[in-house]
Amino acid sequence: MHVSVNELTFGTSVSITDRKGKQYYRLIQYPPPPSKGGITVTTEDLECLRDGEFLNDVIIDFYLKYLQLERADQDVANRSHIFSSFFYKQLTRKDNSSEEEAGVTAQCRRHRRVKTWTRHVDIFSKDYLFIPVNQEAHWYLVVICFPGLLEPESVPWKRPASVVASSTTQSPSKPNGQGRPPSTGQRQTGSEDGPKHRPLNLPDCTVLSCQREKVTRRPCILIMDSLKLSYHYRIYTLLREYLQVEWEVRRGTPRVFNDDSIKGSHCKVPLQDNSSDCGLYLLQYVESFLQNPVVHFDLPLRLERWFPRQQVWRKREELRELVLQLYRRQGGGAEQGSG
Repeated sequence: MHVSVNELTFGTSVSITDRKGKQYYRLIQYPPPPSKGGITVTTEDLECLRDGEFLNDVIIDFYLKYLQLERADQDVANRSHIFSSFFYKQLTRKDNSSEEEAGVTAQCRRHRRVKTWTRHVDIFSKDYLFIPVNQEAHWYLVVICFPGLLEPESVPWKRPASVVASSTTQSPSKPNGQGRPPSTGQRQTGSEDGPKHRPLNLPDCTVLSCQREKVTRRPCILIMDSLKLSYHYRIYTLLREYLQVEWEVRRGTPRVFNDDSIKGSHCKVPLQDNSSDCGLYLLQYVESFLQNPVVHFDLPLRLERWFPRQQVWRKREELRELVLQLYRRQGGGAEQGSG
């Protein structure tokens, strides 16, 4: 049952008025209490899911959290850390007058701004760090892989049967532990014939399709950008400097992060065909990585066939329906019936 925002009865939902006098309503908090760090999604945020609109940071952060908690393979989720969309913005903002101290390097000042963001996580124990970036109204994704690894290594590889089964036979269901809605990004490859059939046209470096006996894992900073003409030279330097200070602070030993020790690479990924879907592609890159992760890191990664473009075309409506479904599940819209 499709429900538009205008049809919703908000009841006890919190009403908020912005500076222009426009009224909007809080729809959901995800994850809901008593979980900490819940993200509030309002009717105003839902408006950016209209065709031709740019996704805002609330929708980006909400869906990334939803992916990690409810859509990702649990093992992959445990080995991953997803930063807020504000992380890179805070890391790279200009110094204010109180921060300009004599004898303190720029990279230490930048690290100080975000030092508390990782107080509960050791990022060097993770395999994948996801960083959503917005620059000049354009979204793209950075994935730092194996930041704790000192050098590339070759390891035996055998595609896990459990991953293949869960990735190819998933059925529609509901959120929040009572089943999940249909995935907004995963193809139902093999859902009729079972997992014995190898998914077609997938890249040869991911869990679902890698046929190698050994794979290469390497420390690297990957850029996944849905626009061909974007440039990211500076981001590699800024993130290497961040990692270097973070290592020294957390581990108490020096370590050099440079182009030799942690390569930067621009991945070949599916590209957008309009001017407004960059945020949707960012979300799809993360979703595809969490559900069908890269296991062989022969750079540059060729992921052009990671997912069909049609998945991104459907994503605005599916995200909208997901928010409204969670709204009803969290007690909103009782007047709409069970839907």
